[in-house]
Amino acid sequence: MSHFSQVKTQIRTLEPLQKALTDLGLSWKPAASAKSDRGQTVTAEVVIPQENGYDIGFKWNGQEYELVADMHYWQQPWTVESFLNKVSQRYAVQTVMTESAHKGFALTEQQQQQDGSIRLVLQRWHG
Repeated sequence: MSHFSQVKTQIRTLEPLQKALTDLGLSWKPAASAKSDRGQTVTAEVVIPQENGYDIGFKWNGQEYELVADMHYWQQPWTVESFLNKVSQRYAVQTVMTESAHKGFALTEQQQQQDGSIRLVLQRWHG
């Protein structure tokens, strides 16, 4: 008996979430419906289609974007926890880059470290 599960996140801004999913090579579409095997549907602000027809969504709950999915039909190359860790990491990178750009900084270097962390080097030119 499957149904939608909701997983809380710390993701609060839509555009960096969308960029994070793109960074991970995931195809997504804005404002669409996802469904479970019981015929339930939920409208989410971002939906990641899966080949099996049971999509993954990120839905705004008033405070953050929750992951919504029928976990019985999870069809990603990562576990749910690993998926959320990867999305959260890329979301953080996108947030830092966006905020830094607003303050006049430019990304000069980005390195994936052996421990899985990402090193960003930002620079601001004074003229």
